Amino acid sequence: MSLPDLAFQIVYGRLAWGIVLLALVAALIPPGWRLGRRVLGAAAAGVALLMALPGSLSPAWGLGLAFQYPSGLLVGCCLLGLHARWRKEPVPVMMPVSLAAPLAIAGAALYLDAMGLLAQGYYYAAFGPVGAPLLALLGVAGCALAIARGQGRGHALVLLGALLLYTLLRLPSGNLWDAILDPLLWGWAVVALVRHGLRRYARSKRRGGEADQGLTPELQPVDLQPLFAAGGIEHLSSSKEQVSGKQ
Repeated sequence: MSLPDLAFQIVYGRLAWGIVLLALVAALIPPGWRLGRRVLGAAAAGVALLMALPGSLSPAWGLGLAFQYPSGLLVGCCLLGLHARWRKEPVPVMMPVSLAAPLAIAGAALYLDAMGLLAQGYYYAAFGPVGAPLLALLGVAGCALAIARGQGRGHALVLLGALLLYTLLRLPSGNLWDAILDPLLWGWAVVALVRHGLRRYARSKRRGGEADQGLTPELQPVDLQPLFAAGGIEHLSSSKEQVSGKQ
C-alpha cells in the first residue's frame, strides 16, 4: 500500500473543493443570462482566493474535516457541467441512471460493510498493492474503449480522469474507492435514482389517465346499476312485452 504525498493531498483538496463549490455557484446562474460567463469567471476568481487562504481560514479546511477529499469522479462531473456552462451549451445530465445505479449500490455495500452488517472488508481491500491497481488499469482500458466507440464519452472521460489520478498519483487517499466514490457523490446518486423513479411513476400515471380519456363510447365502461334497480327492471320488462306484441 502506497499513500500519496501529503503536499499533493493538500493541493488536491483545495483545488477539488474549489471546483465543487464553483459548480454549486454556477448551478444558480440562469442559463440564458447574458452576463453568465462574466459572473462565472468572477465566481471562479472568488472561490480561488478563498481556497488560497492559509490554514483554517480556507473553506477547504472545514470541508476536509467533514468530508475528507472529494472523489476524482465528483470533481470530474463538476468540471463537465462547468465546461458546458462556460461554452453556453446545454448542460448534460450530470448523473444518468447508468452511473447513479452502480454508485448507489456500491456506496450502500460500503456503508453496510463499515457498520459491520457485511464485515467483508470491502473498503480496505481497495488499499491492496496488486488487486486495486489492476482493477484501476482495467477500468482505464474500459473507459478508453467506451470513448473510442463514442458511448457516454463525457462520463467515460470523467471516470478515466479519476482512475488516472489514482493510478499515477494515488490521489486522493491511496484508496481506489475514494477515487470514484465519496459521501456527497453517493448522496447525489441516490437522489438521482429516487427522482428518476418518481418521474417514471408520474409518467405512467399520466399515460394511464390519457388512455382512459381516449376511450370511444363503445369502449366506455357501462354503468349497470340502473338496470338492477326496481324501476329499471320494470321498464325493461314492459319494453320486451311491447316488442313481442308488435311481432
